[in-house]
Amino acid sequence: MKKIFLMSILTFCLLTGCTASTQEEIQTESVYEWESIDVETKDKPLEPITYEKNTYDTLNVATYVTKIADTYFLADCYHNQILFHDKLTSPITEWKVLTKDVNYAHTIAGDGTVLLIDDTDNNRIVVFENTGEGYVQTLAFDGVGMKPHFVQYDEKRQTFYAWSSITGEMYYFKRDTTTNDVYIEKILKIDELFGVYVRSFTIIGDDIYFVSGHNNEKIIRANADTLEILETYPVPPEIAGMVQLVKIQDYFYLTVSTDNQENQDYATIVRTKDLHSLANGEYEDVYEKFGINRGTPYYITEIDGRYYMAHHRTSENIVAFDVWNNEIENVEVLY
Repeated sequence: MKKIFLMSILTFCLLTGCTASTQEEIQTESVYEWESIDVETKDKPLEPITYEKNTYDTLNVATYVTKIADTYFLADCYHNQILFHDKLTSPITEWKVLTKDVNYAHTIAGDGTVLLIDDTDNNRIVVFENTGEGYVQTLAFDGVGMKPHFVQYDEKRQTFYAWSSITGEMYYFKRDTTTNDVYIEKILKIDELFGVYVRSFTIIGDDIYFVSGHNNEKIIRANADTLEILETYPVPPEIAGMVQLVKIQDYFYLTVSTDNQENQDYATIVRTKDLHSLANGEYEDVYEKFGINRGTPYYITEIDGRYYMAHHRTSENIVAFDVWNNEIENVEVLY
């Protein structure tokens, strides 16, 4: 009950505001609580692996699509399921269900041997292993911060990064190459992001960028290995509630969910060549270039040289596009 009580206080603070002393007290206790992570193991099935087909003919708040090895994966967030298929353009009812044992899962990351899924509202990271015949769940890490919202695999470091979107904590996961067991290597924290809703991060070389939350109004660039803050970029209030930062050719693209008051009417896509220019409101709004209904642009992924954007609050849920010479081309709504 203690852990639930602490989360309730944090939620109250985010909504109503707290004094610095109250936040410090919560932070000290909750970090201690959350460092005790329960790990649930599951035996691999002896019977052949079977999967049910997706029974929904539409997606409900799709948040992420990616390709791992030769398989496509899709987070159907509000249907509480992760889908997969070997062909991206097949009807959505032909996709199979990897798992329904998630609560608002947002992203999937894999190295070809294991998958990690952020089971956001259960505060879990779920691990699936590729047995050769299919993926089966082998582990679940419970108590991973608060609302783990984004997980990525960094091939250079052979590390999975899992971000707790409310507590400012990064969980570094590794896979034992002999046993395929997944374990937590370390947990690092950016103190000033405690209590800030940060939806994602982006690793570029040795740097890691954290998008602005509606209640801190700045992008943070840090060292990807230590989370030492290297630079901050103030952003204007109308684009403060960011979703993701993606570098495509000469531009940083930023998907935006809300302004600093959490008003979704400000959802858009902007880009800039220089993040410093955002402070002066110098950026290009490129939403209209996609020729789609306005909704909420979400995570963008690159698959085989083409880009795919999850998009919700509209019927156009997965949007594919190319970028040639910094121009957005060949926009196609897949689902």
